[in-house]
Amino acid sequence: MSELTTVARPYAKAAFDYAVENQAVDQWLDMLLFAAEVSKNDAVESLVTGSLAAEALSDVFIKICGEQLNEQGQNFIKVLVENKRLQALPEILNLFNDLKAEYDKEVDVDLTSATDLSSAQQNEISVSLEKRLSRKVKLNCNVDPELVAGFVVKAGDTVIDGSVRSKLNRLADALQA
Repeated sequence: MSELTTVARPYAKAAFDYAVENQAVDQWLDMLLFAAEVSKNDAVESLVTGSLAAEALSDVFIKICGEQLNEQGQNFIKVLVENKRLQALPEILNLFNDLKAEYDKEVDVDLTSATDLSSAQQNEISVSLEKRLSRKVKLNCNVDPELVAGFVVKAGDTVIDGSVRSKLNRLADALQA
């Protein structure tokens, strides 16, 4: 996976830089999303790994994508095909998303609570996290009754565990020591 990330990174960066320069980040995101889904199709995957000539492969892929790709998107696909990097398209999309989130100063936060949180509680947590992380927060809420009470917040490398389950585990560890 890390090899694919290494291969995809310069393409994602180039596409993102071009999209920012032309104020078309959302348009590029849509194109990459569609093209990545097309590349995951079993029939298309067999074409990519097959012995089809680069020009023929890019023509077929662009025709499948149809009007979803503008001229620059089509050129991007041609470059990927010429350099035998079309299979990296899903990873290019992931890296592009990461660059967009960084550019937008936005972070995805996974919030797991013991019970459903009200909209007011979610809003309060979101505001607090925005202050702490200095970023716009996109909250993804889940429920895990095994937490007993409280919640766990995961934002990138940051984990805030305020669950009763983790406190009980720490207490049990301390008693056993």
